[in-house]
Amino acid sequence: MNTINEVTHSIMFGDFTNEQLNAITQAMKYRRTQLSKEVKQSMAPGVTVKFYHPKQGRDITGTVNRIKQKYILVDTAQGRYNVPANLLETV
Repeated sequence: MNTINEVTHSIMFGDFTNEQLNAITQAMKYRRTQLSKEVKQSMAPGVTVKFYHPKQGRDITGTVNRIKQKYILVDTAQGRYNVPANLLETV
């Protein structure tokens, strides 16, 4: 399998058609959805998780309160956050 740098280089500078680039984009969206589903299935209320908060520039730790369709509600010392499932890591 190609390294990520080779894949990135061939997407950026290769001679893919617009149709081929659209197919690559759809494949990436599909895989992200699958990864998100896997994370949601491994979560349950009460599980301790952490996520990076870019505005605060640090990791925030909390517990899962509720699992929604697109987001997971996390209770922290700072309050509640709606976090996309793919940004969460179990602690």
